[in-house]
Amino acid sequence: MSDAFYGTFDRHNEGKGLKGHTTHYCAGCGHGLAHKYLAEAIDELGIQDQTVTVNPVGCAAFLHFYLDTGHSSTAHGRAAATAVGHKVANPDAMVVCYQGDGDLAAIGLAETIATAQLGLPITVLFINNAIYGMTGGQMAPTTLMGQITTTSPDGRDRLTGGPIRMAELIAQLDGPVYVERVALFSPAERKKAKRAIKKALLMQKERRGYAFVEVLAECPTHFKTTPEKAMEWVKEQMVPIYPLGVKKDANFEPWFEMPKPTFDPATFLKAVGASSEKPAGFCKGFPTHIHATDISLKLAGSGGDGAQTVAMLIAKAAINEGFDGTHIPAYGPESRGGTSYADVHVALEEVHNPASPNPDIFVAFNAPSLAKFGHTVRPGGTIIYDSAVAKDVKPVDPTVRVVGVPFTDIAAGLGKMVVKNIVALGALQAATEIFPQETLLATLRDTLKEKAALIPLNEKAFAMGAEAAREAMKK
Repeated sequence: MSDAFYGTFDRHNEGKGLKGHTTHYCAGCGHGLAHKYLAEAIDELGIQDQTVTVNPVGCAAFLHFYLDTGHSSTAHGRAAATAVGHKVANPDAMVVCYQGDGDLAAIGLAETIATAQLGLPITVLFINNAIYGMTGGQMAPTTLMGQITTTSPDGRDRLTGGPIRMAELIAQLDGPVYVERVALFSPAERKKAKRAIKKALLMQKERRGYAFVEVLAECPTHFKTTPEKAMEWVKEQMVPIYPLGVKKDANFEPWFEMPKPTFDPATFLKAVGASSEKPAGFCKGFPTHIHATDISLKLAGSGGDGAQTVAMLIAKAAINEGFDGTHIPAYGPESRGGTSYADVHVALEEVHNPASPNPDIFVAFNAPSLAKFGHTVRPGGTIIYDSAVAKDVKPVDPTVRVVGVPFTDIAAGLGKMVVKNIVALGALQAATEIFPQETLLATLRDTLKEKAALIPLNEKAFAMGAEAAREAMKK
């Protein structure tokens, strides 16, 4: 067995007995041979320790159970984009995208084309079995005309378009240096497939450029036939539509040379104009009165309300105090008027999940946001909302404290509606005491240091928001 394979496959029976030496693939599936030829090429080229495979969703995702190389599992269709990240982060890595037709030619088509045209030395192995194999046998972009699938029970017709010939599509681009389509239905074709896979890796090892090998593969399960008849079907039905052979073999000289990126913190800080100096801290400790180790917040309103800015300020304040802080934004379709919300975490040591489905603290800038997220606040939590625009507060858990502060009216009184979010920040501080006032004000001043004239107005907005919250809590 190839050294590039694990000695046993722990996916089956924890690697024990006969099952520890077999794959999960169906009998006659083309993935097994493609795995074998890839592993053998890795051995022959001596690149096992350099190789990183990128595995997306589908049957192709399971490569990492079998090959003893580096791996990245990525989202459906995003293998090419992930591969580019690997290649530029480590130019010496041998990056292999291993994808099926539903992944590469459907949801991942844009990434596939863009990466091919970019032309970085990356190797793509495209397994074309004319169907979605893992998810139930649906029609794929490569499904043949007339072919019956679960989503084309009467056969693929003109209304669903014709099959996409990916090898020809990739070959016409300027970026790729080598493109070939191979098959697995006979010993002669298997030899060609093995040579093609090795050559595609060699193009990368020699830094010549992007290489793409399309492999016509059998899927007896969804062809509803035996492995032998599946091979006949590929030969008789697929090959006329997907002609075998080399589609492009350009004589590109080795060209890819780029410096390895540095991950030195000091270099990074200098590049972004940041300082390694620790900011002044004002906390005596983590705000355990809210949660012992991890405080979750959600801020929501219309686009333009400033929820994202406040979220960023809170996360930065946490980091300045020596805690961990995360900010995950979610924007609506418009920059002004669309729904916008942010999830924020402040953790004593490390944020393990940046989402805030059940926040300890929720700040609502409008009535729709209050209605949408108010009921998600966990028992014992706090809601701060703009009472100038949200009048109807629906009942929440009786242990949740609800504090209404007229963000909009206060900002209007200051003559600048844009400071509504800073009014909210002041109200948040007074209502929860998540940080001392000076922690948030120091972060605000640092953020506005290039616009120093705005600092007094924002400080006043903060103070008025805090005072309004204190008054509201007395009622």
